Amino acid sequence: MFTLPVVAALALLQRRTREPWWPLGLLVLVAFTYTTPWDNYLVQNEVWTYPPGAVLFTIGYVPVEEYAFFIIQTVMTGLLMRLLQAWRPADTPPTPNPTARIVGTALFASLSVMGWVMVAVAGQWLYLGLILGWACPILTLMWSLGGHVLLSRWRVLAWGIVPMTLYLWAADWYAITQAGIWDITDATRTGVELAGLPVEEALFFLVTNMMVAQGLVMLERPAIVETVGRLTGQRPQVA
Repeated sequence: MFTLPVVAALALLQRRTREPWWPLGLLVLVAFTYTTPWDNYLVQNEVWTYPPGAVLFTIGYVPVEEYAFFIIQTVMTGLLMRLLQAWRPADTPPTPNPTARIVGTALFASLSVMGWVMVAVAGQWLYLGLILGWACPILTLMWSLGGHVLLSRWRVLAWGIVPMTLYLWAADWYAITQAGIWDITDATRTGVELAGLPVEEALFFLVTNMMVAQGLVMLERPAIVETVGRLTGQRPQVA
């Protein structure tokens, strides 16, 4: 109800962009592969629970609907980003900016360590720690390789991340508080909420949209040429 109509609408608008499709396909594959063991661990340890009769069937510990959402969210945010990338195309390699890479890497590396510590402590910090320890290493890698790229495309990223995150916050709030489709176990979360939405859920949708949007920006051709050129010591050139 909340996702497929949006995907369909964004898909109809794709004629406005000539961005290649392979980056989105790659991100879907990576998102599904990377998220599957993490999600199974959460459900196995009852961080998330589902009432009887709320799901069709499970694969491993995770409902099939959850696996579908890995793909749907990636596609939904990715389709929006493709439109934004067509609106503001990246025609030239970004200007080198070591400070952006250093600051971004340090920030997300620190959050990664914080997440792992929370997981070790467990209890009410478990869910928050699992999110940080799972997402922030990927964000660390992105900023270490292309922090300057991401900074140069901050407007496109903001338009791709913020509206989609707010929308999914609303959908998740409805699913948890109104429809009772799933629940976050009280013993594994901090209890902090944003207008009734657990702060962990809010963080989850923020970081997942960041990973998708930033991934597509880093796979733009000028960004790839610049990053490869910098890593190999060659001067980047874009035909």
